[in-house]
Amino acid sequence: MHETEATTEARRQMEICNACRYCEGYCAVFPAMAMRREFSTGDLTHLANLCHGCKGCYHACQYAPPHPFGVNVPETFATIRGESYAQYAWPPAMGRLFERNGTVVMLVTAVVVTLVLLLTVALQDPAILFAAQTGTGTFFRIIPGWLITGMVVLSVGYAAFAMTMGALRYWRGTAPGAGQAPITPGPVATAAVDILTLRNLGGGGHGCNDLDDSFSQTRRWLHHAVFYGFMLAMAGHGLSAFYHYALGWEPPHAFFSLPKQLGVWGGVLLVIGAVGLIRVKIVTDPVPVAKKLLGSEYALLALLLLTASLGLLLHGLRGTGAMGVLLALHLGFVLAFFLLMPYSKMVHGVYRGLALLRNAQEKRRAAKPAATKPAAKPAGAAA
Repeated sequence: MHETEATTEARRQMEICNACRYCEGYCAVFPAMAMRREFSTGDLTHLANLCHGCKGCYHACQYAPPHPFGVNVPETFATIRGESYAQYAWPPAMGRLFERNGTVVMLVTAVVVTLVLLLTVALQDPAILFAAQTGTGTFFRIIPGWLITGMVVLSVGYAAFAMTMGALRYWRGTAPGAGQAPITPGPVATAAVDILTLRNLGGGGHGCNDLDDSFSQTRRWLHHAVFYGFMLAMAGHGLSAFYHYALGWEPPHAFFSLPKQLGVWGGVLLVIGAVGLIRVKIVTDPVPVAKKLLGSEYALLALLLLTASLGLLLHGLRGTGAMGVLLALHLGFVLAFFLLMPYSKMVHGVYRGLALLRNAQEKRRAAKPAATKPAAKPAGAAA
């Protein structure tokens, strides 16, 4: 990653923190910082993505504003994270979407939803589009199954490929040394546990400082709701596709079927998580926050909320005349979400996961010399 004002400022702050060491036990960032004496832009980008923004270090820091040193690690690292999303985006030209991300999210969403709606209305008989549909195969009476499947597969496939390419660019740019070392099961397992439990969103164990210097686990549980809600929803749609193409069972499925239950509870968790995180952002202390990134963060949460809400409405009103329009709207938002995923804050999950993997590798390498070093001979022992 190239040098920016944010990386220069982060280097200054890390040198102060490295001398102080008061926050060494707060999260994964400060032990990783203590392994270094100098900070390249790759190191700073790694530390920034290792940071989970719990803000504990800011509220504990004796050099935080209004101190002349002005140490504000959460804000500075959040800015670097935003820059890294743009720097490593694939294709590289798409990185500039991060500069006005909030506006781009809303514009692309509006365009995609409008196109899907117009295509649905243009190709479908209004008597079918606005009629109450019952039985199996109702979705495909509104929009052909091959068209739904094709659009979803292409958008999800593009998002997966673009994010994979971005992950490779990030890994090579931030961990050239680690990139040469083999990736072993131990660090992978450690990173996987950290990802699945969001341990670092617990700060030093007490939680995040969302509002002030009091601790709370709220943001951790809300992130859990979004993450696991998204995974459940994806599993539900994937299982529904398996039922249809492998077993010949056409959707929509019964309410208590496994695909439906996965989709409904995934949607509920997404709504709870998105609403909760929006509220936390509104009431949180604004000082340790990168304000220029708030627009993109609000836009992404709004897109998640609308997509999940429309999916739940589609489940609830599938036997009414509103189903056709809701299906087109939901499909439009789903397509927009996946097309925008590689160029939104959603990539933080990938980069943060890689940062946790690199951190696990570094800790494993740092522990090896101590574990393998021969015990010192007692004084006076024969040579």
